[in-house]
Amino acid sequence: MTSPTAPRPPAPAPGGGGLRRSLGFRDLVVYGLLFIAPMAPVGVYGTLDAKSGGAVALVYLVATVAMAFTAFSYAQMVRVAPQAGSVFAYARKGLGEGPGFIAGWMAMLDYLLIPAVAYLFSGIAMHALVPSVPQWVWTAIAVVVTTLLNLKGVRAAARVGLAVLAMEIVVLLVFVVSAVVALVRDGAQRDWLSPFTGDLGFSMGAVLGAVSVAVLSYLGFDAIASFAEEVTGGSRKVARAVLTCLVVAGTLFVAQTYLVALLEPLSSAELAAKPAEQGPAFYNAVEASVGVWLHNLVAVSKAIGAAFAALAGQAAAGRLLFAMARDRRLPRALSRTDEGVPRVALLLAAAVTLVAAVWAARRDDGMDHLVSVVDIGALTAFVLLHASVVGWFAVRRGEGAFSPLKHVVLPVVGAAVLIAVIVEASVTAQLVGVVWLAVGLVVLGVQWGRRSGAADSGGA
Repeated sequence: MTSPTAPRPPAPAPGGGGLRRSLGFRDLVVYGLLFIAPMAPVGVYGTLDAKSGGAVALVYLVATVAMAFTAFSYAQMVRVAPQAGSVFAYARKGLGEGPGFIAGWMAMLDYLLIPAVAYLFSGIAMHALVPSVPQWVWTAIAVVVTTLLNLKGVRAAARVGLAVLAMEIVVLLVFVVSAVVALVRDGAQRDWLSPFTGDLGFSMGAVLGAVSVAVLSYLGFDAIASFAEEVTGGSRKVARAVLTCLVVAGTLFVAQTYLVALLEPLSSAELAAKPAEQGPAFYNAVEASVGVWLHNLVAVSKAIGAAFAALAGQAAAGRLLFAMARDRRLPRALSRTDEGVPRVALLLAAAVTLVAAVWAARRDDGMDHLVSVVDIGALTAFVLLHASVVGWFAVRRGEGAFSPLKHVVLPVVGAAVLIAVIVEASVTAQLVGVVWLAVGLVVLGVQWGRRSGAADSGGA
């Protein structure tokens, strides 16, 4: 009798066969950078500056290093399990079917709800530009438009995404040039090293606390792995794209937060004392130092870019649901494909994000609730990813040459960094994570009971 915990190869998907291989390296990088968004720090800059005591550029530097360990583990496991389930497939390989389900279950918080955060960012930005239209209406419009693109398939969405990504990078370059001109002309508002050392003293605890929020900006490079079954040219291309996206995003994040911190007219203590000033802090600093035209340009770019970040996130969520359903961990209907597109899974992901995003858009504290849920799910899944590397290469001695540095030291350090960030996360985030994990364990227990009963009946 086969153990219910033994990993099995993915079952064939009903109604369409499987996913279509049509993505190249450039498409993967486009999806990754779209999901991350080149100007992701815009919305959280003020919060991070206040939390870190002004060391906001250091926060992103530390976050990039922390995520580098995770990116490296993704690169290791995507070669072992080049499947659509991403961390769900990797944990099944390295740790077994039970931990694999939990990894996928925790990742669902990230993949299903981070698009809702991005849609909400888009709705907020558009409402600021056109206040006569309610914020939730803009949010819902963004969900509908991007869902229609995703239903057409990854190639169509990638083509439109490339144009949006180019626009975001141009706007970012305009900001960098304008900020440098303003600094040369008028000087810095803070000490030139303060974005790395803090403007009123240094606290590593404060920096780590801010890192727990900053990792939200990076969530997306990992989603590239969920397209592993749709890539032409093998899993090495996926691994290279994951690492490329992280390096590019980290460089952009550190550079832009360093510049805007030097332009910031308020101290980090003033921002901490005035929570209402934290959300628009990036825009306010740009407007005060450069002009309202750049404020509006960044706002439009953020509105469009956030919607297409959600597009990439929604596509990744659909692939995760598809993979878990194909393995009979979710309803089998979600594993159906139509012309190589998992449309049922995509529609479910769109429905969840629509409800969550519109709900959050109608509440003053909606953003805080969404962010706390997303972060803790992703971080927990990443810890299980690191454990999967150790499990596959060091414990199970699966295929591939074993290296103590790559397969034990680096993933253990990566997991330790993530656990430290989880410990510094808000109590709300920790409680949400514990509750969601407990529900996942109950679901897993029910599934094991059913499978064991079925196996015993078959044996009898």
